[in-house]
Amino acid sequence: MSGEMTGPEITGAEIVIRALKDQGVEVIFGYPGGAVLPIYDEIFKQNDIRHILVRHEQGAAHAAEGYARSTGRPGVVLVTSGPGATNLVTGIANAYLDSVPMICIGGRSPLRDEDKLPLQHLDQIALMKLITKYARTILHVDRIPEYVATAYQHAVSGRPGPVFLDIPIDVLHTPVEEHDAPTF
Repeated sequence: MSGEMTGPEITGAEIVIRALKDQGVEVIFGYPGGAVLPIYDEIFKQNDIRHILVRHEQGAAHAAEGYARSTGRPGVVLVTSGPGATNLVTGIANAYLDSVPMICIGGRSPLRDEDKLPLQHLDQIALMKLITKYARTILHVDRIPEYVATAYQHAVSGRPGPVFLDIPIDVLHTPVEEHDAPTF
């Protein structure tokens, strides 16, 4: 087999949006940046999930926390890598201490550049493990729905709280044939 795609393709970014829809997500609070632009492209191609643009990532975390407190549903946050993710820390820590369900998604530099110390790269998972119930990096496009569903369940089950998913930009760009697109 040559590995060529023969049917319609979708990307990891589109799978992220589909996976969030599958969990019933209707609102995302966020601030765009390079490492998550593929997800933003997909947000603006659909009408099921509303995006609320904030002026700073910390505002996104607090807005998502307020949304969760007022609706009883997890607040969802989308930010870029590095400073985008670190600016969430106060809001995530507050949600953790107050048992507020949040799903936080952070972009990440490409996996292929891991050993080159790329711009805005840091170990976001090590940082977030201290203040979340669940923090993982999604390394393969076919695992996106599984990780999103698992993160959602961690956020709302037992003592509710925040979770963090780290998604490298090359995973977001990875194409798969639509009929082979993973579901969970």
